[in-house]
Amino acid sequence: MSDSKIKVGIIGGAGYTGGELLRLLLRHPVAAPIFVQSSSQADKYLSETHTDLVGETDMRFSGTWHDAVDVLFLCMGHGQAREWLSRNAVPERIRIIDLSSDFRYTGDNFVYGLPELCRSEIRTATNIANPGCFATAIQLSLLPLATDGLLGAVHVSGLTGSTGAGQALQDTVHFSWRHSNIQAYKTLQHQHVGEVEHTLQIGSPESRVLFVPYRGDFTRGIYTTAYTRTDLDIEAARTRYRQFYQEHPFTHIAEQPIALKQVVNTNKCLLYLEKQQEYLIIHAVIDNLLKGASGQAVQNMNILFGLDETAGLQLKPGAF
Repeated sequence: MSDSKIKVGIIGGAGYTGGELLRLLLRHPVAAPIFVQSSSQADKYLSETHTDLVGETDMRFSGTWHDAVDVLFLCMGHGQAREWLSRNAVPERIRIIDLSSDFRYTGDNFVYGLPELCRSEIRTATNIANPGCFATAIQLSLLPLATDGLLGAVHVSGLTGSTGAGQALQDTVHFSWRHSNIQAYKTLQHQHVGEVEHTLQIGSPESRVLFVPYRGDFTRGIYTTAYTRTDLDIEAARTRYRQFYQEHPFTHIAEQPIALKQVVNTNKCLLYLEKQQEYLIIHAVIDNLLKGASGQAVQNMNILFGLDETAGLQLKPGAF
């Protein structure tokens, strides 16, 4: 490995987000993993846990971590990142990108890592709080309206794949439960609503997010539909959205109705707008493990280190 590479450490690398980070970083033109820590998988080959890495690397999981890196990705469960940082002294020169919810709107010297909103702050940050998956899709649906002060009450429904629940064993991720099935959960109380309302600076009775999430019969991806009242006609709305996202390489306004397969295995977000009566309807699709997690984390790393924002992320979905 060249000394010019960005040296990466991963804490908690055995889960879905750790596996996706490795898939991206092993092919990244400028960055490379130095160690991948996992208490449960220590000394095992990465490819024993992440079987998609067979033939890609002969690295093993480490039971410990060290500070000979430029950036640390924290891929632990919610609440565990804050605890880990309280027990481990990370040198100030090391950048931290946390994929949990622990620092998303708490301050604590963490910048919120939604590039379409916070790119300039990310460039000069030390620590990044990576957004949540549903929060990413919803915020990208609403940012142009929120920026222009046009956001009233928003109703959102969203469908997510089984990987959104993580790798912990539970009834609702079993094949026999998910197959040919769908279920609403955390109705109007999903944890990402607070993140969205905080970031968009909304949350009054007149301007709030009412969100119903669903578990879907597929493994990865998120499809959300948001609608809100607005006086904008459809052409004005589409023009505003195109203008807002024209300098952001991963968010695109589609001319035709969108489908989940258009973004799975990519860092893209596709938006499709409709106007029905007085309502503007915004459909969004992302891959929950990439634009909703590890891909966006690599995007943030690229911005932090002054790289091309798309480095290592120029991925194409499968059409079939």
